[in-house]
Amino acid sequence: MNLSIVLSTQPAQFQAVTFKGDLETNLARIAALGYDGVELAIRDPKLVDPDDLERLVRKHSLNVPAIGTGQAWGEEGLSFTDPNPEVRRAAIERIKAHVPVAARFGAVIIIGLIRGILKPGVDQAQAMDWLVEALRDCSVVARPHGVHLALEPINRYETTLINTAAQGLELIERVGADNFGLLLDTFHMNIEEPVIEESIRLCGDRIFHFHVADSNRWYPGAGHLDFKSILGALFATGYSGWVSGEFLPKPDAETAARQNIACLRQI
Repeated sequence: MNLSIVLSTQPAQFQAVTFKGDLETNLARIAALGYDGVELAIRDPKLVDPDDLERLVRKHSLNVPAIGTGQAWGEEGLSFTDPNPEVRRAAIERIKAHVPVAARFGAVIIIGLIRGILKPGVDQAQAMDWLVEALRDCSVVARPHGVHLALEPINRYETTLINTAAQGLELIERVGADNFGLLLDTFHMNIEEPVIEESIRLCGDRIFHFHVADSNRWYPGAGHLDFKSILGALFATGYSGWVSGEFLPKPDAETAARQNIACLRQI
């Protein structure tokens, strides 16, 4: 089991980023805790130096399995489904800008809340059409670079656009790109899926990345989810990717990260 944890490369409002602050200090802490990799939350690739980023990551013998893009929504309001076509285009171009960085690290590009929410004056069908169009566009650009995109089903309290694994699979069919799949997150699944393990089995080889957080969005072991059963179902699908911690830095980032790796390594 390859374990990673989320680290933001820039200041961010999003709370469920375990590590924020000085990049090199946090990379050293993550490596010292025994993680194999670090999932990098990057709002805008123009704000990072990829050469310097790669040097720091390699210095601490870490891999980068995925790049989180949600801060473009949280900090700038970019989304694939905004009623303003200029905002939609900017969101698409932002995801395309991540492709060279993702290709350098062999990382999956995560499509989280940059998909947007349903805004006044836009109906669900129109928003889904825009979402499909954007994902097709981004997938076409990513494919020659060997880069995969993974959309994360997110709970109903944050968006109405793709809440469940089944909806995610329907979206995959509509997009029709072999480099487009899903990121499953146990926190969101606990809200939306009747049986988490059955939804994992349903998704099978379309799972491109996997997030863990307990039922309360703390580290695994702090809530009531059965991670032995969940991870057993995940690996029974043949999944050979990463298990990445995305949870609140409670009671503090280092304690949460230490408890996460202790829980998962024991399993």
